[in-house]
Amino acid sequence: MATSKVTPEVLWAQRSSNVDAEKNFIYLTINIPDVPKNKFSLDLKPTGLSFEGTSDTLKKTYHLELEFYAEIDPAESKVNHTARDVEMKLRKKELGETYWPRLLKDSKKAHFLKTDFDKWVDEDEQNEAPDDDFANFGGAGGMGGMGGMGGMGGDFGGIDFSKLGADMPAGDEDDESDDDMPPLEGDEEEAEKAEDAKDAKEVVTSS
Repeated sequence: MATSKVTPEVLWAQRSSNVDAEKNFIYLTINIPDVPKNKFSLDLKPTGLSFEGTSDTLKKTYHLELEFYAEIDPAESKVNHTARDVEMKLRKKELGETYWPRLLKDSKKAHFLKTDFDKWVDEDEQNEAPDDDFANFGGAGGMGGMGGMGGMGGDFGGIDFSKLGADMPAGDEDDESDDDMPPLEGDEEEAEKAEDAKDAKEVVTSS
């Protein structure tokens, strides 16, 4: 059966540095599920790359040609193949403090190209971002962040509810003490005492 030729989805993010080449790179991920190593070819050049890979299970041949906005250093770049994708950490050739304005030389929007939000950080926040190890590609950091958010949410809710639970009986006690504290009863007792004293005085006077 003939396979169809398609353009794979490409995700990208970047870092920049004018002093440290290790922090001046492009993250690039080509999503190609079920393409074994012996079924694809990747030609990485300073100005771009060409890729073609075939999935026998999906009956697809993925083909991609990219021309980069600026040059990279293939010798200092890394490639990692998984069962789902090909991940690359492409070293930018020229050190620079600012980000590339886009990945490709052509400014026309490419439908297959998307921002990799798991790896992207804003240009002015990249110094605070943790260093990423190429061996840990695959989004483990993102999962940890989600778990942390969930934990924070659970602890926050637990603390609040326990405080509310502790305060509720106190509020009920206050309400009950308000009910048990009617001054009218005291006034009635004083009135009865005054009435008794008046009656006693009248008895003494009449005798």
